[in-house]
Amino acid sequence: MVTRLYNGMWRVKLTHKAQGGCRNVSRDQFAVFLSHLLKGSCEEKALMVMKMIFTAAEGPMKATEVQKFTEDLVTSVVHVLTHRHELRGWTRRKSTVSPTSVQVMAAQLLSEMKFQDGHKFLGPQCLDQVCDQTVIEDWVFRVPLVGIFLSVVIHRGLRLQNSFLDLSTLVPECHVDQRQPFESILDLLSVIYLNSHLATELRQRWRLLFSTQLHGQSFSQLCSHITHQGPCLLVLQDRDGYVFGGFTSCSWEVKPQFQGDNRCFLFSITPSMAVYTHTGYNDHFMYLNHGQQTMPNGLGMGGQHHYFGLWVSADFGKGHSKAKPTCTTYNSPQLSAQEDFQIDKMEVWELGDLSETHLVKSKKSVLDSNPEAQSLLEISGRARHSKGLREVPIDDD
Repeated sequence: MVTRLYNGMWRVKLTHKAQGGCRNVSRDQFAVFLSHLLKGSCEEKALMVMKMIFTAAEGPMKATEVQKFTEDLVTSVVHVLTHRHELRGWTRRKSTVSPTSVQVMAAQLLSEMKFQDGHKFLGPQCLDQVCDQTVIEDWVFRVPLVGIFLSVVIHRGLRLQNSFLDLSTLVPECHVDQRQPFESILDLLSVIYLNSHLATELRQRWRLLFSTQLHGQSFSQLCSHITHQGPCLLVLQDRDGYVFGGFTSCSWEVKPQFQGDNRCFLFSITPSMAVYTHTGYNDHFMYLNHGQQTMPNGLGMGGQHHYFGLWVSADFGKGHSKAKPTCTTYNSPQLSAQEDFQIDKMEVWELGDLSETHLVKSKKSVLDSNPEAQSLLEISGRARHSKGLREVPIDDD
């Protein structure tokens, strides 16, 4: 990537100066390159990106060169964030990012590229496709992570003075109980990818609510840890190594009805990265039930009873991902390696600003979230002594 940055700067042609045979980069070339790449229009950014990608002496630029550049860019982002100590707590993996993870992230970024004939990048069969400036310009415009990654490499890698690059919404703070050893299913690139699909107010912090490593394979433990916690991210790894899950925009509640809204989505991390959003077909966004005889007991997202896009059975340790051909709610394919899968690991993260979340919770009694307990107190004639002592919450309005 250092070589690519240098080549990009050296290839900047200044209208008032002859290029000559000198291989030095002038101050003007350096300034123009950074200005266009960091603050320029999509056209200017695309031109600088092409100067970094293009290696052949003659002939058109091929998609295989763009693929190599993208993998170099992703690798560099991980290196810079690690070297500059910007991981924000995501260091609990034996290998922060594997070469396979880099390839998967690069493939996801490239999947949004459209060629001149309108077709998208579909894999190795597209590597000989020609990529002109129009293709690169459209790609940079429609895939924000490309520009963000370049900014990270330049701002943090080159240590630009007076840099105002804010990484708080790129890599969230990782909050985990330090008293027990924990290794997340997700690596740094997976976290960055999922975080980029969340609302801005949810990108600052992730707090671990439940993990099979820490809490065991218990459905009752799962329910007790994740209910009434606000927006969450559910991540599973099956016995075949596939990693997938779902985002829930609302608090989980144990009840025999579907819940949630159209901000929920399902996702895949391994073997490929993808996010699957609401189709509008139905409102079966999320479901959590336990201890009922007449309704299915378990955790589900999308589809319908007994045919979920993602299902974790109350008989913990197994689940299913059924989609023939896709899940009706999220248009997702089968997420697990096998339709009926065995759970290897599972974790659930609370998303958002912890200080605000805990402030709201601290103003509430346990009885506030338990209407049945309130009714029993009233029937028995007992008063809620704490009700009059607590301050009345002030609405945002």
